[in-house]
Amino acid sequence: MKKFPEVIPVFPLSGVIYFPKTNLPLNIFEQRYLDLVNDAYNKDKLMGMVQSKKEGESVYEIGCLGKISEYQKSKDGRILINLTGISRFKILKEISNKKLYREFRVDYQKFDKDIESTINEIDTSSLMKKSKTFFKRNGLLLNWREFEKLDPTQKINTLAMIAPVTNEEKQKLLEAVSIEDKIDTLESIISFYLFETSFNNQTIQ
Repeated sequence: MKKFPEVIPVFPLSGVIYFPKTNLPLNIFEQRYLDLVNDAYNKDKLMGMVQSKKEGESVYEIGCLGKISEYQKSKDGRILINLTGISRFKILKEISNKKLYREFRVDYQKFDKDIESTINEIDTSSLMKKSKTFFKRNGLLLNWREFEKLDPTQKINTLAMIAPVTNEEKQKLLEAVSIEDKIDTLESIISFYLFETSFNNQTIQ
């Protein structure tokens, strides 16, 4: 397995989850995160994203390591970056430091398949059909023709990332170890919403 840093700077952000092989644009303006991004960019361009919990400073233990693939400073002091997802990680413990931002010791072993370039052919037809219905019902437009050009992993990770579901459900998708687990979890979540919508419509009528 490729060697990634054991201690990484981490950006906790509620409601934002991203996955390996997806891109996340970020508009950085808080001083602590300006420091984080600048330090990461000048070192190895690697930083972690993890979802913060509702209570206090606590965060979920599973996040995603990303590489700063684009970096641009604006005239008003903000930094615009694009993060490209590499591998998920599990937080082991927080590291004390004198910086404004937080650092954690992490482990990637559980998610070693994230960096594999190929996966076995998987039937996603049922999931795709339900996803199109789900997105349409929520008024979300997606260029499905362009979407079909993505590789299977990118398709599933992109759907999981942009699906209009709860933070807790997105975290559950992030923590699904294999691509098969992720497909099953995503299809189960979407099926629940589709059933709930159909049931409510029938009740109203």
